[in-house]
Amino acid sequence: MATFADPDEDLVRRVGQGDPAAIQAMVARKLPRMLALAQRMLGDPVEAEDVAQEAMVRAWRQAPRWIPGKARFDTWLHRVALNLCYDRLRRRREVPTDAVPDRRDEGAAPDRGLLAADVGAAVNGALARLPDRQREAIVLCHYQELSNIEAAGLMEISIEALESLLSRGRRALRLALAGHRPGAEGV
Repeated sequence: MATFADPDEDLVRRVGQGDPAAIQAMVARKLPRMLALAQRMLGDPVEAEDVAQEAMVRAWRQAPRWIPGKARFDTWLHRVALNLCYDRLRRRREVPTDAVPDRRDEGAAPDRGLLAADVGAAVNGALARLPDRQREAIVLCHYQELSNIEAAGLMEISIEALESLLSRGRRALRLALAGHRPGAEGV
């Protein structure tokens, strides 16, 4: 088994020793990416915050037992966050509801950014309708900016299988967005 340098190794070691500065540095470094991952997977900012925070708590608890060289810490943390997302997605399927949740508009002022919000909503909607594995592949490669090798390893599939998921996901997104004309809803 080949070992490799993990850029987080020293930080994880210090977190495991209870170093408050290291814990703060880990949160500052990792929380935004975990939050973005969860937001893309779940489409709900409140659930995304819960998932990202739980992933960070698990990282903090695991740090004293972390064994360098088995896997990159960042890869492990992404897997934890994805598993938490899938747990929530499974629970959603198990509890049918007719009520649509109210959401606070966090976009720009009404007179600015309407087009961007419209396009973003269309992309997020199309992304949410993808099968879970296609959405996971697209989020990891395009939003989390992982390489195909890293994403395939994280998903525990071959690079060819990842590329197939990416291809099908991109095609489905193109089809879903083909008829979308920004701003057309109000016309």
